[in-house]
Amino acid sequence: MPNSQTYTTIFNKFKESINDGTFAKLTFAKTIGNTQLMNIYIRTIIEDGKLLLCLKFKFQQEEIIENHSIDEAIFILTPYINNPFLSVLLFTTEADITMKLNKKRVATITEQAPTFKNADPTLLEFMAQ
Repeated sequence: MPNSQTYTTIFNKFKESINDGTFAKLTFAKTIGNTQLMNIYIRTIIEDGKLLLCLKFKFQQEEIIENHSIDEAIFILTPYINNPFLSVLLFTTEADITMKLNKKRVATITEQAPTFKNADPTLLEFMAQ
């Protein structure tokens, strides 16, 4: 997998943002063609005193929600990159980090000024415990 280093980079930035308390949300977007699965939205939740990730799979007709640990979620999400998603958007209070695959399926990461001024409230609540 030629893009594995880039995938590792975006997921490391994702983990860092959770550890630093700057994570706002993670979104998988821009599908290849007309697919049933439109987006995947990732937020934090607290369950039994543990910080988990809520993965919301948005299909054309329904939504499926799954809760997983951070490492489990990354394992589940990785195969969706390039099949069908061409973009992974990580929103933090420090920067908006976008990983895109071009037509040749080469992944690049860009950073822009942050869209979110506040981190995920659930993450902040968990960190305050």
